[in-house]
Amino acid sequence: MVTASLTPSALLRPEGSIRLASSLSRVRRCRQPRLARYHRSFTTGPTHAPSANPQSRLRRSLGLTLVGLGCAGLGFFVGTAPALSGILSALQPRSDEETVRAYAPTNQEAASVEAKINNHPLVAELRKRSDLTESRPHMKFPEAFRQRNLTAGILLGPGRLTVPPFSWTENGGKSLVTILHLGTDLCGHPGIVHGGLLATLLDEGLARCCFDALPNKIAVTAKLEVNYRKPTPAGSFVVLRAETKQVEGRKAWVEGRIETLVDEGEQPTILAEASGLFVSPKSRLAMLLSRLYMS
Repeated sequence: MVTASLTPSALLRPEGSIRLASSLSRVRRCRQPRLARYHRSFTTGPTHAPSANPQSRLRRSLGLTLVGLGCAGLGFFVGTAPALSGILSALQPRSDEETVRAYAPTNQEAASVEAKINNHPLVAELRKRSDLTESRPHMKFPEAFRQRNLTAGILLGPGRLTVPPFSWTENGGKSLVTILHLGTDLCGHPGIVHGGLLATLLDEGLARCCFDALPNKIAVTAKLEVNYRKPTPAGSFVVLRAETKQVEGRKAWVEGRIETLVDEGEQPTILAEASGLFVSPKSRLAMLLSRLYMS
């Protein structure tokens, strides 16, 4: 019979305790590598980059600000370009000579009217006078302004004021002659040109007559009286004549009439007569308007 030799400590240690100690020993051996890996991960992990240079951030902010201002400026320019173009054109309007050549007929009716006016004996007579300056005043307006002007834009075209009127002004604002064609779409009563249109034409014509006689070369209407003498047939050529009667400082008194355009040797029919008081404004706006109307 074989007997095992046991130490006293072994005799005193229970069998379960021996198995527990063995298990704990294996657990310690297994955990050590894992703990080492965790330790390495915490100690050798990626480091954070240092914060950006304050000067770099400042340059970036300034760059973005300049880009924003540039975009805003471009948007403003695109939005205001039409108005800006009109203002610049107003500051540098066409000369009187340029306005005569500025219009070209775009339809058969306008071409026929243009040819008849240019070939009329009265026009030939007016063009011979050295004391008169020929112009087409409505063609001084920039296109952007002309589209919203009553007689230069809205009422200009086939069936209305067929072509831009021709005007001759005497030096010093002494007198004016304007020739124009009144179309068939300007009627009040059937076949008769509306009296309000005649009043408008007289208002503009008498005022323009005295521009050069006044300090700021521009005038606004203070009073206008119109007397209608005969019905004005639609589709007819007419002549507006005006004469400055008196000038006192910034005030001018002017008289005028609208009559039929007749062939040489015939007597014209007076259709409407007018008299008015016109005043030259003192504001700086008057200076700009004088450039537009008189340059």
